[in-house]
Amino acid sequence: MRNTGAAAMLGALSLFAAACGGAEGTRSGGPAEGGTFTFAIGADPGALDPAMGVLSVTNTVLSMAYDTLVHYGPDGKIVPGLAEKWDVKPDSVTFTLRKDVTCSDGSKLTPADVAENVNHIADPATKSPIYGVFVPIGMKAEADEAAGTVTLSTPKPFSFILESAPVIFVVCGKGVKDRSVLAHGTSGSGAYKLTEAVPSDHYTFQVREDYAWGPGGATTKNPGQPAKVVLKVVPNEQTTANLLISGGLNGGVVYGPDRARLEALPGIGKTVISAGNGQFFYHQGDDRPTKDPAVRKALTQAVNLKELAGISSSGTGRPATGLVQEPRPCQGDTVAGHVPAFDEAAASAALDAAGWKAGPDGVRVKDGHKLTLRLLYATTRGAGVQAAAEYLAAAWKKAGVDVTLNGVIDTKMAESLNVTQDWDVAWLPIGVTLPSQLVGFLSGPAAPKGANFAHLANARYEKLVAEAALTPAAEGCKLWLESESALFDNADLIPVVENTALIAAKNATFDMTAGLFAPTSIRLAEGG
Repeated sequence: MRNTGAAAMLGALSLFAAACGGAEGTRSGGPAEGGTFTFAIGADPGALDPAMGVLSVTNTVLSMAYDTLVHYGPDGKIVPGLAEKWDVKPDSVTFTLRKDVTCSDGSKLTPADVAENVNHIADPATKSPIYGVFVPIGMKAEADEAAGTVTLSTPKPFSFILESAPVIFVVCGKGVKDRSVLAHGTSGSGAYKLTEAVPSDHYTFQVREDYAWGPGGATTKNPGQPAKVVLKVVPNEQTTANLLISGGLNGGVVYGPDRARLEALPGIGKTVISAGNGQFFYHQGDDRPTKDPAVRKALTQAVNLKELAGISSSGTGRPATGLVQEPRPCQGDTVAGHVPAFDEAAASAALDAAGWKAGPDGVRVKDGHKLTLRLLYATTRGAGVQAAAEYLAAAWKKAGVDVTLNGVIDTKMAESLNVTQDWDVAWLPIGVTLPSQLVGFLSGPAAPKGANFAHLANARYEKLVAEAALTPAAEGCKLWLESESALFDNADLIPVVENTALIAAKNATFDMTAGLFAPTSIRLAEGG
């Protein structure tokens, strides 16, 4: 098995999948020359503009065609990518670019290209959902063509200014001037170029044989490097497992019960990875009953979270200890003692005290309005999530709540969270390896104007992260950890379980970090 070390990207069900690791299948021969590597993705990625790429599946697809300035190496340290060296200051980092990098259309990568990517995301008119997440608020980029450098700066010192760079995909070539081509195409300097896009079916990439600027200088000239990569949309995990067993796929990620039969089979490469927390958010818009912290805490007390953890993860999860996944920069358990404990009687009494009284049909009523919740969840993460949604609905119905379940595919989930706002509770696993990547989702402008989809307004969290961001990473860890606990104390979101997933492979090896491919690591064996 391979382990790529640090994962650096926001990870989640419908945001990003936090995962670091690789997989190696049993080889039936030596390295294959050319050939096609086929990998299952659980949903269609939608539009392919990196500035708008907030879905995990979208970023998996983008990782085939785009590079970043730097990468994480096997030991978790930053290694060269498009940049060959860098100079870090508290409020800026200057990258010196390689001179041999070309875009997929043959044009040369320039410092201006890199700067335009960052400034485009930071432009309010773009309405990029990754602004404030991957690109820190207030970050600006300045190119120096003569020196071959680009400088990323923030208005104030920022503790993770270098560590943010490995998650910013760089568009180059024609895509810089005309981003409309990015809706269904790619314009990057990556190891592969998108040659065919059939939405909801497959995405085909062709290798760039002249590519020589991967992580640490990796190239595409190694034996076994596939000539083509096909990312096949396979929404059903049982089908993914069947195709892996039969040889119809070279790789896939399985979250649910089908992983058990893959783990038991010889000939299947297996790596268990962290896949982000299973957790749910309460919508705190002005018109929502869950704006009241007493209601949020009561609803949490009505649920046996230990049982829910086992159900949602199909028994494959681990206790959640925070929002940041390993290898995390700040060690500590931010969950224990901060989440309301299971107590049905206390939950009922708290709802009574908050003015929600049981009506004649058993549903609680306040000021003539029934206590109703729309529970949003994605259908692409296995049977456990569906069962978790049903478990939550049953627990809340017992407490006097009318619950409507709304299971949707990933792209619809993003639309509901960020645009239509047609939900009250959302099951939304998120996993990051930098706490700063969460700030834009957990504070600031509310959707649809910002990334704060749950309309959170936790003053203590905001104060702590503002202080932490100005403090060097190691010294600021206490503040970052306290900020997470502040969210749980207020029942803004409820961590249930640390999910795991299985990366499975057959007749191939490959590395993934945070749900993203390291394309130069993909190898096919004879018979693959």
